[in-house]
Amino acid sequence: MFRHVAAPAACLTLMCVWLGALAAPARAETFIEHSAEAQMQLDFHVPDAALTAMLPAGWEPNVATAGPAKDANLRMIFIDRVDITGPDGKPLGRGSNQLVYLAIPIKQPSTGTVGQMIIGGITADPADAPGPFGVYLPAGVHRMERATVAGAQPTLTQEDWEFAAASGERMEVHLKYERRGAPKAAAEVKFFSAANPAVYQVFKYERALDIMRNATVNVGDRVKEFSYKASGGRIGALFDGTERVLSIDAIHWSNRATYSP
Repeated sequence: MFRHVAAPAACLTLMCVWLGALAAPARAETFIEHSAEAQMQLDFHVPDAALTAMLPAGWEPNVATAGPAKDANLRMIFIDRVDITGPDGKPLGRGSNQLVYLAIPIKQPSTGTVGQMIIGGITADPADAPGPFGVYLPAGVHRMERATVAGAQPTLTQEDWEFAAASGERMEVHLKYERRGAPKAAAEVKFFSAANPAVYQVFKYERALDIMRNATVNVGDRVKEFSYKASGGRIGALFDGTERVLSIDAIHWSNRATYSP
């Protein structure tokens, strides 16, 4: 079930957190698609041994030692893909989708390559599974609701995301927070497949990131309500009750161009 209560509001804060190092634009790339998105991101520190077991041979976590992404070795990213268009500017497939995926900041010491690695996800569109990274599961249950009350100060937004696969994997989050504006930022990042690290895409973003609660950087705490669940299948080992939430970040708008190498 999907019910879109209110459209995402514009304008969020800066701080290009943790999304990995910039991809080198040296060689020709093929444009695949463009998408306008809203996202909710949770940064975690999960058990190191369980995380390392998810990575292919020759790859290892690349965890920040300072800044807003300090100690974060896993990110859970809920995404509302509002508009998805191809190189001709026309909608691709259904033209929109909702999904959640898990990304690890990684490096390959033998080559110096850095970026993010997608280790799993759940997608509302069955045609999007297993997806470009070969790791998405089709959702048996999915729900995304967003409502913003802006008649008085402060402006409050409530979000509820829920994704569950038939095989038992589940990821969900409930949030109510005070929304603020943010400067625009840009990033270019390589996202690799954990199923086959030879497969990757380059994401080129323009977006704004609102860090609403952070364990390292004093941004003030504007989160009024928060709860999450993550369990089942392969992801159960990562969320054994010892994980820590290090950052809660809202991206109310993001324009993403996706390229293949």
